[in-house]
Amino acid sequence: MQIRVVDIVKQFDPRAKGPVLDQINLNVVGGELLALLGPSGSGKTTLLRIIAGLDQPTGGKVFFGEEDASGLRVQERRVGFVFQNYALFKHLTLEENIAFGLTVRDRATRPPKAEIRRRALELLDLVQLSGLGKRYPAQLSGGQRQRVALARALAVEPRVLLLDEPFGALDAKVRRDLRLWLRELHDRTGHTTLFVTHDQDEALELADRVAVLSQGRIEQIGSPDEIYDHPATAFVHGFIGESSALRVNAREGRLFIGDRPLSIPLREERPGWGRLFIRPQDVVIGEKGLSETGRPPIEAEVLSLWRSGPTRRAELALAGEAGRIEIDAPVATPLTPGEKVPLHFKRGTFYLETPAA
Repeated sequence: MQIRVVDIVKQFDPRAKGPVLDQINLNVVGGELLALLGPSGSGKTTLLRIIAGLDQPTGGKVFFGEEDASGLRVQERRVGFVFQNYALFKHLTLEENIAFGLTVRDRATRPPKAEIRRRALELLDLVQLSGLGKRYPAQLSGGQRQRVALARALAVEPRVLLLDEPFGALDAKVRRDLRLWLRELHDRTGHTTLFVTHDQDEALELADRVAVLSQGRIEQIGSPDEIYDHPATAFVHGFIGESSALRVNAREGRLFIGDRPLSIPLREERPGWGRLFIRPQDVVIGEKGLSETGRPPIEAEVLSLWRSGPTRRAELALAGEAGRIEIDAPVATPLTPGEKVPLHFKRGTFYLETPAA
């Protein structure tokens, strides 16, 4: 089922500085798993609730396939919704929780009891909880409860599956296990799925595509590789992955830190000040002496060192007002805080500052 979001605007308080959602356009391909990623307050949960029909937009439309779903009630949209806090009924067994959406249908559309039970048991097997149908939610772990919540969403045979921070209440190990399981489940069922998360690792690992939101707008939509390797804006680069930003100047077709030129190519030729985003692996400690430009290398002072898994991280301060960066430093390379080291910049992404209006 394809989902199209057209010119969606949401304004909760007309006295607020801006809308919660500002002219959102989104096309979700049928059968894909798309992540809505962004910091708290970016509008991602509001967008998900509007698609579900739980909130109404101030302007714009939502289409399911060719059908305008904007005026349809939640039940008529046939969406499966999974919340962060599971929202299971404590007094019902797992089997009864999964079957709930079918048992409350009106008599004309309600399946026979035998069919409802068959469907519940089938879904328990699908979410790898066979034989636990008579248990109650309190008897399960958090990860198991979230699987039941997903089975309940699937029971109503939804056209679209929507998940709002589905793993937010779980610890890191369980989150990772469930991420892998959800991806496998999605590939088996083929539901068009949108999930909200503020966890970039979750989005990049799970999704076919990622929509990055900030302040009610979509900054970029693309595959995980496109989002990470080719961020379209400074916000996306700073939000996705690890990076440091240096204040640099573009002139004469080159980038400069102070009066020292860098060999990093410019994406645009306009001169001016901006920010150069550097990932930890983009800078290496070089040899002392002249750089490839024939000038003394750019030097930085080692501020601190710490272990990061199999590698070591170093925080460095560049001279002047360029800023600080974190780089990967080989464990075998001797470094001490206060030491001055020469740096070689292999790559980076420059974003020109936009003059204030």
